[in-house]
Amino acid sequence: MAFDEPGAEEYNGGGADEQGLLAGGEQADAERKRAIEAVLMVAESPVEPAILAQLLEVSPARVVALCEELAQGYLRDWRGFVLVKVAGGFRFQSHPDLAPYIERFVLEGQPSRLSAAALETLAIVAYKQPVSRAQVASIRGVNSDGVLRTLCQRGYVAEVGHDPGPGQAVLYGTTALFLERLGLDRVEDLPPLGEFVPGPEVMEALEQGLRPSG
Repeated sequence: MAFDEPGAEEYNGGGADEQGLLAGGEQADAERKRAIEAVLMVAESPVEPAILAQLLEVSPARVVALCEELAQGYLRDWRGFVLVKVAGGFRFQSHPDLAPYIERFVLEGQPSRLSAAALETLAIVAYKQPVSRAQVASIRGVNSDGVLRTLCQRGYVAEVGHDPGPGQAVLYGTTALFLERLGLDRVEDLPPLGEFVPGPEVMEALEQGLRPSG
C-alpha cells in the first residue's frame, strides 16, 4: 500500500556517527508512529498529512512514509483494521474482508433504541429528579418499575438517595452518561419545559375539537 504525496520533499538524514543517528532516528520514528496512531484513534474525520506534520515537527512527506510503514505493518500482522488515505487525510477503518461481520453488527448487534415509554420516563426523571418510582408512576399514570430498571441498566439513570419520609423510597436521578449523550454540561442546561408546552391558543383549539358536535 503506497500513499502518494506529490511535490513533497523526502527526508534525508546524515552526520558523522551514522549508526548512532540511525538508531536515534529509528527510535524517533517509533515514537512518531505511536503519536500518529493516538491522534487517528481519537480523530472523528481523516487527518491531513500537513496537520500531522505540524504535530510531529517533520515534513508532510515523512508523515506519508510513516503512515505507509504503519499500513504495511497492519497488513502483515493480518489485523482487523487498515490505515487508509481518504478525503485528503488518514484514518483507520475496518478491513474490507471483514465486511460481513460489520454488517451483522450494525444490523443485529447494536443495542436497541429506547422505547417511547423509556424516553417518557427518562424525561420525567431528568426534569423532576430526585424522584421515586411512585412519583414517576403517578406522573405517567402506569407502573414504571420495568422501564426504570432498563434505564438503570443502560446507565442513563441511577439511585441517588432515599426519601426521608416514611418507607424511605429510593430516589432516582440522571447520570453523567445521560449528560454526555445529550451534549450537556449539567442538568440545569436542559431546555425549559415551557418550550414543549402548547400555547393557550393551541389548547383552546384542541378543546374545541374534542367537544361533541351538537
